Amino acid sequence: MKTSNPKRLLALSLTVLACLSSAYAQDWPQYLGPDRNSSSPQKNILRAWPENGPEVLWTVEVGLGNGGPIARDSKVYFLDRDDAVGDKMRCFDLNTGEELWTYAYDAPGTVRFPGTRSVPAIDGNYVYSCGHNGDLYCIDVNTYKPVWNTNIWTGFGGGEIPRWAIAQCPLVYEDLVILASQTPEAGVVAYDKLSGELKWTTPSLGREGYVSPAMVKIGDEKTW
Repeated sequence: MKTSNPKRLLALSLTVLACLSSAYAQDWPQYLGPDRNSSSPQKNILRAWPENGPEVLWTVEVGLGNGGPIARDSKVYFLDRDDAVGDKMRCFDLNTGEELWTYAYDAPGTVRFPGTRSVPAIDGNYVYSCGHNGDLYCIDVNTYKPVWNTNIWTGFGGGEIPRWAIAQCPLVYEDLVILASQTPEAGVVAYDKLSGELKWTTPSLGREGYVSPAMVKIGDEKTW
């Protein structure tokens, strides 16, 4: 959705939850939802929109891009971006759209299709995001400050930023944060989610890709 400035509007439509009485809506804590499969276990949701569409409860202005929000505990988290400046983690009240806090860091640069391009993940008291330039941040949602950060691109021999920049949605699994760096020195990388310590890497998987890891169960074992 574009406005004249030009910016986007982040619109939250909650009519889909209208028949849930006073129950809380299902959290959406990461890319593709609770189980990272683009499905919600929530019951009694609407099967069709009202004639005039879902009711828009609030909107906020955000930058250009293709990223998306997550929601947990009545808060919405969104990694916004200004290509001339850098990335900005923004937190909104789910019910009112009030901006509760922000944390920004320098990460300038412009590529084809500018702006934000990933979805954060939240686990415990920490929200994880990977920005346009490969900056991976763990931010404490209570202090609004980073606990640790690293770069999944330059840290493994990445050179010039790829044509469409780094498009990664972090996967939090047990005690790890996992991403596919797709660099000359590493294909998939895993960090300790609390300390940021590098725990393991795989060999390079070839040219850079625009992928986000997922866990799958094959037989009795889980693998990424």
